[in-house]
Amino acid sequence: MKITNLFTMAIGVFFLSTLGNAQTKAFQKEEFKQWAQTPPMGWNSWDCYGPTVEEHEVKANADYMAKELKKFGWEYIVVDIRWFVENDKAGGYNQTDPRYVIDQYGRYLPAVNRFPSAKDGQGFKPLADYIHKKGLKFGIHIMRGIPKKAVEDKLPIKGANGITADQVYSTAMQCEWLRDNYTVLADKPGAQEYYNSIFELYAQWGVDFIKIDDLSRPYHEGEINLIRNAIDKCGRKIVLSTSPGETPISAAAHVTTHANMWRMVDDVWDTWPHITHLMDVAQKWYPYIAPGTWPDCDMIPLGRISVRGERGEDRMTRLTKDEQYTLITFFNIFKSPLFFGGDLPSNDAFTLSLLTNKDVVKMHNESSEVKQLFQKDGKIAVTSKNAKDGSVYLALFNISDNASQKVSVNLSDLGISGSAEVLNMWTGEKSKITSKEIEAELKLHSSILYQLKTKK
Repeated sequence: MKITNLFTMAIGVFFLSTLGNAQTKAFQKEEFKQWAQTPPMGWNSWDCYGPTVEEHEVKANADYMAKELKKFGWEYIVVDIRWFVENDKAGGYNQTDPRYVIDQYGRYLPAVNRFPSAKDGQGFKPLADYIHKKGLKFGIHIMRGIPKKAVEDKLPIKGANGITADQVYSTAMQCEWLRDNYTVLADKPGAQEYYNSIFELYAQWGVDFIKIDDLSRPYHEGEINLIRNAIDKCGRKIVLSTSPGETPISAAAHVTTHANMWRMVDDVWDTWPHITHLMDVAQKWYPYIAPGTWPDCDMIPLGRISVRGERGEDRMTRLTKDEQYTLITFFNIFKSPLFFGGDLPSNDAFTLSLLTNKDVVKMHNESSEVKQLFQKDGKIAVTSKNAKDGSVYLALFNISDNASQKVSVNLSDLGISGSAEVLNMWTGEKSKITSKEIEAELKLHSSILYQLKTKK
């Protein structure tokens, strides 16, 4: 009887342990969505500094965010591409004689000549600490794959029992536009351990956000699985952004269960065709807007960009004010993550006003049921709701290149019957509507953003 009881207990313990492991894995798979219940908001160094940003510039943008933007929900400070190269250049990349900084396990480290606080092997921890003390969060960019230098030098992979970098790579599917890394073969022994090792390091530094490039076009499902596993294992909540677009819609089910945000298009710059292309591609992604997982419109190319950037000379954005309103309105009503690309300390009052409108921020954070009503003949209407206060939001756009247009929507399409109070969310102008439709005469490339509340 005792033997039987012991056997039964053992089976029970085994069953509970197996169930527990399964539940833990399932929990880990879903837990990451809790880290970005609203779309992440922050600053990224790419649009203004390309691959050349330096520590003092990162700190200056963090100081500005803490002072001017933090109270509106902006919180991430992200160091973009090639922070591990000592001699990179603006207007492209130095791929002729790059001087990489890398450790004994094939993991990139910050270039000390650009990030002095990284001296003595401290990595990004001192910079992350500086940012955290301001109540902000710290992020970095990396490329998919394993460094070519690690492969060439046959560096050991930490935690992989003697497996070296040259045993987990392939030259197939290497990034076409930046040749620093090779593809990691997801099914090779040591592949998971490599990604585990870099995220272990990033967790030690205090990284809260990571943007990983060359993942989406084509879609590298195997490496994304390795990355998701490594983040779940590292012991730190690190928001995952896959980049760049165009993420294939066929991968929607996978990306929504592995990433917090994913790019829909390639880089969006300060030209009108970039905006209209984004609006077109975004049409297929509306059903996938959900807490914790967000289709990403890309960085916001406003303010002062290309200080040492990839495209063009140092400038304030080339978009007109109407076009800037159109861009920021679309990003907000679509509930895209918001990552400002300009140099924050260089902002003028107008640019700052686009980032600090309380009503727009509230919509971006609290709205749900985002959907496009139509996109036709140069006219677009997008709507969403706020379940907390009963508001209905409506954005109307004239993306025509030819003339002013009247853009109208039936109130019944918004679920409104009878009269409604209307707020123009950018101007603050209030009005009442008693007709069966709401309309606006919009200049070319312009837009309007309304909040509607049914009269009680």
